[in-house]
Amino acid sequence: PPAHSHSDWIGPPDKHSNLRPVIFYVPPEESALERRLREARQEAQASNQRFWARHNRAFRQEKEEFIYSRLKAKGLEMRDESGQKAALNAEEMADFYKDFLSKNLKKHLQYNRDWYKRNFRITFLMGQVALVRALRWLRRRKKNVEQ
Repeated sequence: PPAHSHSDWIGPPDKHSNLRPVIFYVPPEESALERRLREARQEAQASNQRFWARHNRAFRQEKEEFIYSRLKAKGLEMRDESGQKAALNAEEMADFYKDFLSKNLKKHLQYNRDWYKRNFRITFLMGQVALVRALRWLRRRKKNVEQ
């Protein structure tokens, strides 16, 4: 982002995780509380990137293996005579999706628990930052009224 920017920047989707990375704005007078909030947000983003990159890599690999094994069982190749990639019908792919989700249920449940914990912490820190900023604004306003 340009040096004069005063906001977070959101990039294009990551090719592995499909999540859009965020470059967080760091104000020059960032308080310790604001830094904790920004770092919590960065940690949550990094954790999400890692999880979804691993998950998507496993998904693609297992999907290819599933398709290959099903085509092989039918006596077919990965590509047909015209060079087009062979595909399975929706019903066969539904079997794969169901099995993949079932196999990864515990990972998804753990990810969701962690996600909620992180977001609760971020929300709590955001509330604290908002309260401190509101009190600071009220003090400034009161000082200006007294002058």
